[in-house]
Amino acid sequence: MADTAAEDVLLELLNTTPVVRGAVSDALGTPAEGRAWARGHGGSGSDEEVAFLVAARDVLQDVVRGRRDPECLSEFLDGVSRVPAFEGGSLEWTLRVPDAHRLTVELLLTWAHVEATRPGRLKPCGNPDCRRFLLDRSKPNSARWCSMAECGNRMKARRHYQRVKGAQA
Repeated sequence: MADTAAEDVLLELLNTTPVVRGAVSDALGTPAEGRAWARGHGGSGSDEEVAFLVAARDVLQDVVRGRRDPECLSEFLDGVSRVPAFEGGSLEWTLRVPDAHRLTVELLLTWAHVEATRPGRLKPCGNPDCRRFLLDRSKPNSARWCSMAECGNRMKARRHYQRVKGAQA
């Protein structure tokens, strides 16, 4: 599941707790919202699946922000294995995981793939007032904000104001 679409779903999961009108919001915060999000991204939407997904999301957000070590994600991988089999003349790997954990495990595998192939590209927004994340796909790895239209403009305006204010003092 380590293609661009999977990376986009991973980013969507990380960004389910944005700041809206000054308060943290949670797009998975109610059972109905959590079920709808999981179903919309290939899951079953069971209560167990949503609880597992939310718990993993919260830990993964801390890992990406550098607040926790990646090893803490191992609790979400207990009992997971990949089994090889030949299908149509080629070797395929099948993920063995409880159904209620499949979506979460696939997203954690996507995170691990991004970290292994493009370290430092998945990062929190550079705006300290924002809780969103970005996956920097630019060649120089210079993206700093989740959105140039929102956070980028705010941060540039803030720096401009500070320069003007400092020059007047």
